[in-house]
Formats: sequence, structure tokens, C-alpha cells
Amino acid sequence: MLEGKGVIEDTDMPVKMQIQAMRWASQALDVYDVLDYRSIAAHIKKEFDKKYGGGWQCVVGSKFGCFFTHTKGTFIYFTLETLNFLIFKGATST
Repeated sequence: MLEGKGVIEDTDMPVKMQIQAMRWASQALDVYDVLDYRSIAAHIKKEFDKKYGGGWQCVVGSKFGCFFTHTKGTFIYFTLETLNFLIFKGATST
């Protein structure tokens, strides 16, 4: 497993879910090349879908912008090693 520590930039997830998000990100970085953003994101998304039900989204990279609506309590944005991770469960806007 990666030795580097993650830094949470913003979140509204429960602490246990935050820890799980960072653990799955670390596992993905152990399995995939650090530049294979798509596979890393797919790995994390599949884990979230399996444990917490479908509808999760995951963005991985070093530079990106986004605008989204998420379900309350399902958002986290953190940095691990040189990558940024954005994970959330989608919601319909009203």
C-alpha cells in the first residue's frame, strides 16, 4: 500500500466513508499505473457501487474542473500522492 498520506480538501462524507475512499484510492494506485486515471477512477467507482449502491462518480487527475450536484453526505475531494480524487453520488437538481 502507498506510504503517502492523503489530504482531504473538502467533504461532507461520514468519517468511515472518507477512510474507505482513501483506502480504495490507495489500493487502485497499487494496482494501476499512476497515469492510468481512467482505470484508477473505475476501480474506486466499482468499489463504491458495490458497497453503497449504484450512482457513484469518480474523477481522478492532476488538473480538472467540474460542476455537479451530489447527494448530501456523499462528496469527498482529496489529494493522494500527486493525484486529486473527486468522488460523489449523483443527485437530481431541483
